[in-house]
Amino acid sequence: VLGDDARAALFNEELGVVLQVGAAQRESVLARLGEAGLRVSELGSVTAEQQIRIRHGADELLNMSRAQAQQLWAETSYRLQALRDEPDCAREEFERIADPADTGLRVELPFEFDSRVAPAVNTARPKVAILREQGVNSHLEMAYSFDAAGFDAVDVHMSDVLAGRDDLSEYRGLVACGGFSYGDVLGAGLGWARSILFNEQARQLFADFFADQQKFALGVCNGCQMMSALKDLIPGADAWPAFVRNRSEQFEARYSQVEIPENQSVMLSHLAGARLPIAVAHGEGRAQFAQAGTLQQLEAARLVAMRYIDGDCPAITYPANPNGSPAGITGLCNADGRVTIMMPHPERNVRATSNSWRPADWQELSPWIEIFRGARHWVG
Repeated sequence: VLGDDARAALFNEELGVVLQVGAAQRESVLARLGEAGLRVSELGSVTAEQQIRIRHGADELLNMSRAQAQQLWAETSYRLQALRDEPDCAREEFERIADPADTGLRVELPFEFDSRVAPAVNTARPKVAILREQGVNSHLEMAYSFDAAGFDAVDVHMSDVLAGRDDLSEYRGLVACGGFSYGDVLGAGLGWARSILFNEQARQLFADFFADQQKFALGVCNGCQMMSALKDLIPGADAWPAFVRNRSEQFEARYSQVEIPENQSVMLSHLAGARLPIAVAHGEGRAQFAQAGTLQQLEAARLVAMRYIDGDCPAITYPANPNGSPAGITGLCNADGRVTIMMPHPERNVRATSNSWRPADWQELSPWIEIFRGARHWVG
């Protein structure tokens, strides 16, 4: 219902908003808006055919596909993006708008998960060291995630490790969080790694920790890049890639779809088959292998623990694959599964409310808590 002058209603410059509501809520929403004295024009209804039609009486004012309309809206931004960023990535993102097979974000879980925060009980809470270095962030979310899974998360600053004031021996787990250690001036995570590699005492502490069959480790984002650079200290990690600048040549902050394939990780193996979105925030996340064929070897050994997907397939094009890693890989583990690295941030999505989109049945926690519960189960 556009009134007598349809064009005046559609193209006015008054403050307003286009609001989409479910058919079951239509009458109640109209009533509430009317009670508030707001003028409402009903534009139409959403159908599965993705066609936009606006009619005024017998006149059809607009008949256009959703893809056409969205690409018209996005084209100026696309042209600028193609000049500023990597042009093929810009084109792939623009073309994706018109892809009718794009399934968007979805959740597929091959397991049941408890969305509640478990009540405190008088049981042992193994210590896990949440490493902190200048420029590192997400350590609070990481500490919360491990605490919610039954660990005692301890703030451990790298200055204490490097000075020998903390020898890491009392911790069952070791976690390197995301951020921008050393400002990424030597390459993402490399400054942090070299502070360990070039310190004889710290190098031995980390080597001993990684070699201990009773301990596990996790590296996320900057921590993933750092642990990849420490792979010579990690048994069974010699085939891990380096992580270099994103194909898009930009920092990517997205909510991306991933899947958990069959894998050996003590934190992720029980989640095999899961498909769900996760927070991504990095500028250097593209996995780069030193030798051809290495990725295939890692896949055959089930050491690839997470990958970006496009529909049901590994994501190849941007932005479903935000960094350009081959076959969409974004998480790996070492040969015995005790050390896991990944570029996305599960700790940022553990709380249900921290997901920009989520199913209605996610209450307190999201399924990403299961990564941390998996570590707690493995510790025993």
